[in-house]
Amino acid sequence: MNELQWLAATSLMTALFWVPYVINRMAVLGIPGTLANPATNNSPLADWALRTKSAHSNAVENLVVFATLLLIANATGQSNDLTIFASILFFCARLCHFVVYVLGIPIVRTLAFTAGWVAQVMVAFVILEVV
Repeated sequence: MNELQWLAATSLMTALFWVPYVINRMAVLGIPGTLANPATNNSPLADWALRTKSAHSNAVENLVVFATLLLIANATGQSNDLTIFASILFFCARLCHFVVYVLGIPIVRTLAFTAGWVAQVMVAFVILEVV
């Protein structure tokens, strides 16, 4: 796969990260409660579900940066083996980050986040012709 296909896969994966949170809302609040606006008097959701929501937000924030860099590299004809590798690394890092965030494993979560950041820097370096 090329880097734009990896970007599409990462975008789809990120788009699905909200699903476990909503499933927990359904289990706790039922369908009517899930469809209603969140309220402070709702029954508490599971800790893992709250981490899912945070992990999804973090994934979206980082996808914005990575996608922008990757699209610049592609539009300027700077796609190469390094940008493809960075795309694979970013996908795997973000998947790992989501899973370990939801499971509540802090050290591995930070390492996975850092791997995704490294992928962003790799693409930026290609664009800026540092490498």
